[in-house]
Amino acid sequence: MIPIRDTLSSKNYPVVNNAIIGLNVLVYLIQMAQGGQEARFIYMYGLVPARYSTPHIASYFSIGQQFIPLISFMFLHGSFWHLLGNMWSLYIFGDNIEDRLGSLRYLVFYLLCGLTSGLFHLLLNLNSNIPTIGASGAIAGIMGAYFLLFPGSRILTLIPILFIPIFIEIPAYFFLGIWFLLQFLSAAGADASTGGIAWWAHIGGFITGMILLKILRIVPNSGISQQLRHVTEKRKTPTLQVIRTSGAGSDPNLYGTIEITPWEAFAGVNKLVNIPWGFYNRTIRVQVPSNLKQGSIIRLKGMGRQMPEGLKGDLMLKVTIQS
Repeated sequence: MIPIRDTLSSKNYPVVNNAIIGLNVLVYLIQMAQGGQEARFIYMYGLVPARYSTPHIASYFSIGQQFIPLISFMFLHGSFWHLLGNMWSLYIFGDNIEDRLGSLRYLVFYLLCGLTSGLFHLLLNLNSNIPTIGASGAIAGIMGAYFLLFPGSRILTLIPILFIPIFIEIPAYFFLGIWFLLQFLSAAGADASTGGIAWWAHIGGFITGMILLKILRIVPNSGISQQLRHVTEKRKTPTLQVIRTSGAGSDPNLYGTIEITPWEAFAGVNKLVNIPWGFYNRTIRVQVPSNLKQGSIIRLKGMGRQMPEGLKGDLMLKVTIQS
């Protein structure tokens, strides 16, 4: 299962999430620039359990050299595809968690998830001399938080069946639940003495993300965080919105909800609305007039259901203004 996007839009620009993505790309370029010294670079800045558990190996490193890999390992990647897969998942899930926690708490959350996932791997592989690298443990923490915060969100997922790409929207709780189960089954069947994917780090990160979310939501946002929210607040919702409509059997009208920002409610805006109806999707251009109030109705004549007697209903969109 390859996630393509989720159906949630964040209310603020994810400045920290984007900065983390940029930093991962920068570190990967530095890593690639090492040339023949890349393996040594990874051993120095990756997380190697034996460096902490084996005295004669640990003696070669200073306290600082032992501390830095606990953070730096989560910014290294084994290949371009490893980097791309991690950053894509971070792009999909991270913005909504930053939106809910605030930028500063999100940064703390991300680093703690990565650190804890690394320690989880270290404790379960104490004598391993193989470097563990990658942001997947921290991203697993983000997915754990997403699982709790947005279980009803839907993830557009690519499922390749033979050579045929199938796109389907899957509820977040199901997508992430299956993902976690696969990590657990893979960890249970993996040989800890060999290299490969750090499955237990993923599991530890996912669980840590759920626990940290509960803790950090109790901690109030600082004044700096509130100022950042004001600066990073989005003035517009996405131009294209997917709206699922409903309607009674005898009612030719369809009913849905369109979401806009306070600025759009004041100034007016044009939107493209995609309406799934069975296997058919309609895309409609909607002109949102200015000075709308919460709960206002936008009526699109002739955009409802076609009834057997030839009558065609309207599309009634209720306006929701983001708070």
